Amino acid sequence: MTGRLYGKTALVTGAARGLGRAIAHAFAREGADLVLLDVARDLPGVPYPLGSASQLEHTAHLCRELGVAVLVAEADVRHTAEVVGAVERAVDRFGNLDVLVNNAGIAAPSGKSAHEIQEQEWQLMLDVDLSGAWRLIHAVGGLMVDRKAGSIINIASTAGLVGYRHFAGYVAAKHGLVGLTKAAALDYAPHKVRVNALCPGSVRDDTQVEGRMLAEIARSLHVPVAEHEEIFTRAQPMNALIEPEDVAAAAIWLASDESRQVTGSVVAVDGGFTTY
Repeated sequence: MTGRLYGKTALVTGAARGLGRAIAHAFAREGADLVLLDVARDLPGVPYPLGSASQLEHTAHLCRELGVAVLVAEADVRHTAEVVGAVERAVDRFGNLDVLVNNAGIAAPSGKSAHEIQEQEWQLMLDVDLSGAWRLIHAVGGLMVDRKAGSIINIASTAGLVGYRHFAGYVAAKHGLVGLTKAAALDYAPHKVRVNALCPGSVRDDTQVEGRMLAEIARSLHVPVAEHEEIFTRAQPMNALIEPEDVAAAAIWLASDESRQVTGSVVAVDGGFTTY
C-alpha cells in the first residue's frame, strides 16, 4: 500500500467482478475505504449472468484483507430509490464520499442492426449504461458540491469514441456517457468537483476478477469464444489486450489528488486503438 487514496472513501458500482473488482481492489491497496455497489443478480433481458451476491462479497473480502473498511450495497442503478438508499447508508457509515466510480454496465442485448433492436432492449441498455450513471451523479453530486471536493469517474468505452457494427445501443449509451462527463465537469468545476471518463479498449477477461465482458461481446458478434482473445488482439496496435489493472491504474490517478487539475477529460486506455 502506498496510500495515494488514504483518507478517501470511494463508491464503486458494478463491483462484484470484472473492472469493478479490479478498481475496488486497487483502491483498497492505495488506502481508500470502499462502498461496493452491485445489482448482485441477473436482470430480465440481459442474455448472460450478471455478478452475484457471493461475488460481491468476495470483492469485499479481498478489500478488507488489505485493512480498509468496506460497505456492501446491493442496488439496481435503474431504480432511483435503491441508489439513494445506498448513498444514504454510505454517508451514515463514512460521513462523506470522495470518489464515485460509475462502472456498472451491460454489453448485451446487442449483436443486431439498429432497426432490429426492440424498444425494450434499447431502453434497457440506456437505462443501465447511461441513466444509471446519471442517477449516481444525481445522488452524490450535491454532497460533493457542498464539500467543495470530489472526483467522479465514468467508465465509458472505446464505444464512446467510435462506432461498432451491431452495437448501436451500447455505442449510443457510451457516447452519451462521454457527453454527460463533459457537461457535468463544467457544472461542477466552480465547486472543485472533477468529472472524467475512462474509455477502455478490449479488456482481457482475467479469471482473478472473474471478468466475462469480452467473451459476451464476442458472442454477440458470433466470434468463436475459444478464439476471441486472439481475434481481438489482432485489432490492437500494441498487439496486446488491455489488462484490468491498466484501467484500475488510470482510475487511481483520476481519484487521487495527483489529477487535481484534470476535469472533463476522456482518457482512452486502449493501446492506441482509437488513434486510427
